[in-house]
Amino acid sequence: MAETNYTSNRSTPSLSHWIWKYMNSVGEKVKRYSGLAWRTALKVGKEDPRKVVHSLKVGLALTLVSLLYLIKPLFEGIGQNAMSAVLTVVVVMEFTVGATLGKGLNRGLGTLLAGSLAFLVEYVADIPGRIFQAVFIGAAVFILGAITTYVRFIPHIKKNYDYGVMIFLLTFNLITVSSYRVNNVWEIAKDRIATITIGGGLCLVMSLLVFPNWSGEDLHNSTISKLDGLANSIEACVMRYFHDSENQETEEDSSEDLIYKGYKAVLDSKAKDETLALQASWEPRWSRYWHRIPWRQYATVGIALRQFSYTVVALHGCLLSEIQTPGSIRALYKDSCIRLAAEVSKALRDLANSIRNKHQFSPQVLSDNLNEALQNLNDDLKSQPQLFLGSKNGRTTNTPPPLTVAHPEEDTRFSFSSVRSDCSSMFEYKSRELSGELPMEGHKKVLKPLLSKIVMTSLEFSEALPFAAFTSMLVEMVAKLDHVIDAVEDLAKLARFREFRDGDDKIVVTCERPKIAHNDLPSYALD
Repeated sequence: MAETNYTSNRSTPSLSHWIWKYMNSVGEKVKRYSGLAWRTALKVGKEDPRKVVHSLKVGLALTLVSLLYLIKPLFEGIGQNAMSAVLTVVVVMEFTVGATLGKGLNRGLGTLLAGSLAFLVEYVADIPGRIFQAVFIGAAVFILGAITTYVRFIPHIKKNYDYGVMIFLLTFNLITVSSYRVNNVWEIAKDRIATITIGGGLCLVMSLLVFPNWSGEDLHNSTISKLDGLANSIEACVMRYFHDSENQETEEDSSEDLIYKGYKAVLDSKAKDETLALQASWEPRWSRYWHRIPWRQYATVGIALRQFSYTVVALHGCLLSEIQTPGSIRALYKDSCIRLAAEVSKALRDLANSIRNKHQFSPQVLSDNLNEALQNLNDDLKSQPQLFLGSKNGRTTNTPPPLTVAHPEEDTRFSFSSVRSDCSSMFEYKSRELSGELPMEGHKKVLKPLLSKIVMTSLEFSEALPFAAFTSMLVEMVAKLDHVIDAVEDLAKLARFREFRDGDDKIVVTCERPKIAHNDLPSYALD
């Protein structure tokens, strides 16, 4: 007995201790998740303060529509159907004017058509008798339900009027089926249409007149942001490729985020662009001289940007490749590649500036600058053809080798003797420089050929492939840029942007370059 009491006394403190520990754990989790929810709410409000304003607008609209229930004269005039007005505000009121107009018009038109058709069905079915009325209503519900559901599968209807068709089906069945047991079906339809009209009208007033958010403006700003983001990604990618430093981890992380965010925003924008373009088409906004703004063309620009961003992704892949060309080889073409990337980025920023200020641009000016940068890179590549050849002795891959038996010893002697002669020339150059026999202006003219020859003769073909892929992506990027230029040019013409003037190409768009530490690699392309 004493042993039993001892065991129970030991188990009681352990149980209370477990309960206390569990309660502390639950309290810590509640405290942690409450803080996380609060920080998330503050973050959403700081990122876009318009969301806070929209929340207040919805609260005010619900308060106003609730007066149909709270005020007795209004409630007696509308009755229990006042709840339809509250549901309309909850469902219809969206963040932007275009989305609210689209849903409101779909809901109003669907309700009106369904109410009219339901009244016609009830009028025809009520003539012969109750049995025929039941059969006729059942057949009408089946036929209209099947046809309406099938119509919703049509792509154009699904994209633009799916909500209206769904409301039509709901309202038709609600009024038609209830008409069999309720005599005043016309009063039901009239009250429902009236309450939906009140709720939809209140939503339109709040969306259009109280701090409106325009879908077209969001699409316009999103297109500009994507152009600027791609320009920043290209600059950061090329700068990091030629100024890669293992000791600068912070700079690498920042440039990695800049590169990734730039093209990720474009690749993930397909659904957003299509939705904003559809919503903007409902908005009553016009361009200069009262022409409708071609919102669909903004979506076309987005398609061209996504095609262009694939090359940026490939360029980033070259940067992350496990096999890399030696830095001394990349340095020989650094200036020409950076110049070409800078011209592509400048062209993207010019296009963004054209859309931002709503003025046309000169495609000829952009093409001339890009062609000049391409020609510069082409000349640099032609100056060192050994980089893209599979043989170290300078023989082209298109020329078939001789049929004589090759002697490995002779080929080895030739390669090493070539390198030794180049190195001896290098040492001779250094001695002449130290003795003062070589003038300073001839320093780089002599140094560049010697360095190039020494490096090229010792370069493996597999090490040249990554740089070949990198340069080919730069050239492909210029080709894809032509489609973006054409899409923006069509947008400028359709939207009636201001004509291009001579001073427009002198507008300077400043952009802070990523802070990436420079290494000590030589640069000769512009010398």
